[in-house]
Amino acid sequence: MLYFLFQWLEATYQPPGFQIFQFITVRATLASITALWISLVMGHRIIQWLQQQQIGEQVRTGEDAGGVDHSHKKGTPTMGGLILLASIGGATLLWGDLTQIYVQMALLAMAWMGLVGFADDYIKVFLKNKKGLSARFKLIGQLSLGLVLGSVLYFHPQFLEIRTLTYLPFVKEQTFDYNFFEGYTAMDLGWLIYIPVVTFILTAVSNGVNLTDGLDGLAAGVTAFVAIGLSVLVYTSGNAVWADFLDTPFLPGSGELTIFTVAMAAACFGFLWHNGYPAAVFMGDTGSLALGASVGTTMLLIRKELLIPVLCLVFFVESLSVIAQTSYFKYTRKKTGTGKRIFKMAPIHHHFEMQGIHEAKIVTRFWIVTALTVLATLLLLRIR
Repeated sequence: MLYFLFQWLEATYQPPGFQIFQFITVRATLASITALWISLVMGHRIIQWLQQQQIGEQVRTGEDAGGVDHSHKKGTPTMGGLILLASIGGATLLWGDLTQIYVQMALLAMAWMGLVGFADDYIKVFLKNKKGLSARFKLIGQLSLGLVLGSVLYFHPQFLEIRTLTYLPFVKEQTFDYNFFEGYTAMDLGWLIYIPVVTFILTAVSNGVNLTDGLDGLAAGVTAFVAIGLSVLVYTSGNAVWADFLDTPFLPGSGELTIFTVAMAAACFGFLWHNGYPAAVFMGDTGSLALGASVGTTMLLIRKELLIPVLCLVFFVESLSVIAQTSYFKYTRKKTGTGKRIFKMAPIHHHFEMQGIHEAKIVTRFWIVTALTVLATLLLLRIR
């Protein structure tokens, strides 16, 4: 909103220096400062309010905890994702170009899954139901968002030329077309493949962040580093010079997503002030589902979703550990009558915890791994 105000002032009164607000780098810097301020200052007030409302985490103990003792975290305020939503959303609304479909979809995805996560946290905290929102309703929320995003990416006029195309690393042409029907029929059937692909990716990334959110500072820290990598990717995608240099698709208008991703990184770092070990607040599903949807949506918008397994390696491995653990347990129980496990506990961060590694050390190591995967992702842009 401030972006539009400064645009109007520049066009009407032409005050000296106001032209700097046209530059994405300037507004991205201001957005990061705004998001950091909201997460630090307003975050403290939100935590106080959550404490007053006695919105505390319901921690599993004993056998229900699977061998990991987190009883000391009982009563810690949850629903801290509200801090992240306020920080990212507020900074983007103030400094972003809201007329761009890229920004609109990023904000929609964050708010959509933030609302689903809020419903889950509300049921757990206020209704005292540890199970929270049923898996069915969570899935409905993710699938419906995927359907909306996939439809926009396919049918919106701004995406008509690239529709089912995406960036493919390691190959000379560096593009991949999801539309396997092309050339076999005169009918436009590409959406039958593309929309389900978008829905699957969005759901997978959203769940990946949700599963990672199990230790103090883990999900917020990893997402902060991922958001830094995203900022580079979206800026280069929306800059004709850099897109040409890196030989990646130039997507006019996508550079505005830099405001959103930089705000995400700053908000997560600010949230770590409260969420680092020992955590004074947990983000809950309100934050984890919203962050996951934001990351997945951004990668899909700039057509870099095939880089997700590298950029979001921690989220990817966390999800795989749960899938492998569950599948192997069911298989061995069906085969032998006794279910066996690959890991001591899943997601995998709990496996390391049960090995006696302190959670603060696990979190730090996962941050380091993510920093390396971000660098690896950026290097892939130059590999042919």
